[in-house]
Amino acid sequence: MNTVVAEKKPRLTTSAMIASIASEGQRVKAAPFGKALVELGAQRPDIVGMTADLAKYTDLHLFAQAYPDRFHQMGMAEQLLLAAAGGMAKEGLVPFATTYAVFGTRRAYDFIHQVIAEENLNVKMCFALPGLTTGYGPSHQATEDIAMMRGIPGLTIVDPCDALDIEQAVPQIAAHKGPVYMRLLRGNVPLVLDEYDYKFELGKAKMLRDGNDVLVISSGFMTMRALEVAQDLAADNVGVAVLHCPTIKPLDEAAIVEAVRYKHRLVVVAENHSVIGGLGESVASALLRHRVQPAGFELAGLPDAFLDAGALPTLHERYGISREALADRIRKWLG
Repeated sequence: MNTVVAEKKPRLTTSAMIASIASEGQRVKAAPFGKALVELGAQRPDIVGMTADLAKYTDLHLFAQAYPDRFHQMGMAEQLLLAAAGGMAKEGLVPFATTYAVFGTRRAYDFIHQVIAEENLNVKMCFALPGLTTGYGPSHQATEDIAMMRGIPGLTIVDPCDALDIEQAVPQIAAHKGPVYMRLLRGNVPLVLDEYDYKFELGKAKMLRDGNDVLVISSGFMTMRALEVAQDLAADNVGVAVLHCPTIKPLDEAAIVEAVRYKHRLVVVAENHSVIGGLGESVASALLRHRVQPAGFELAGLPDAFLDAGALPTLHERYGISREALADRIRKWLG
């Protein structure tokens, strides 16, 4: 497997606002999305790549280099990007459209809703910088994208944890009939799930480890954080189970109910998203509708606020989603 180790991080500077989420010494893979799409493109001539002037910054430039005749640079026009993607899908192609999540969801929401989703078109939207993966403030932090996209009927939503998740998700979302929104991790992406005998299955949650005291239900890179915290709390004789939910919609309610029912443990939902309208509220709704009562229930997400700009490690600590901060929150909730 072509992996490298994240470099030792220097003293924080402005560049840390766009730093990799990988910890020092962690294994990473470069551009897993771009490489997976190039590999899939060799088998699927119907796949095309499209972007709004962000090929390099969404790793789609690799697809452009491999298949220049199947790549379309639409310029800084997200509404045009997604409307054109819908048109290509109508002609039988499978467009993978990339941009930043804030631009694709906020600026082009009506086009996703009316052009793509209402007609159930086969457009795969892979949008980078989800949640708090950039320090450039609210203009670039897509902390509410899942809440927005969950409201669109028939739209599948994927929030992968790491490079393995992304690599395996790409062919599956391509094979899925209908629109898909995937939160995209780009650049040097951590690699963690290969140590847990994990395989991505669209629509399925996976129990990565068990524990008797706490169940963390998580998505995105917060699953990586949950696994780290589970290791840390094991030293305190606290058993932490981790249920990874890479598909936010449709949610694997059966797996969630099974993990919570009959087990008296604190449930913590960890997500790189606002506590409003994301995985946490989805899980709470599912448990309530299935009449399942956990020993306790807490949300470890981002606050309902416009977040600060700054270095990513500082912001992750400030808003409670760093390894150390998440561990401290769980200790507090356990009392």
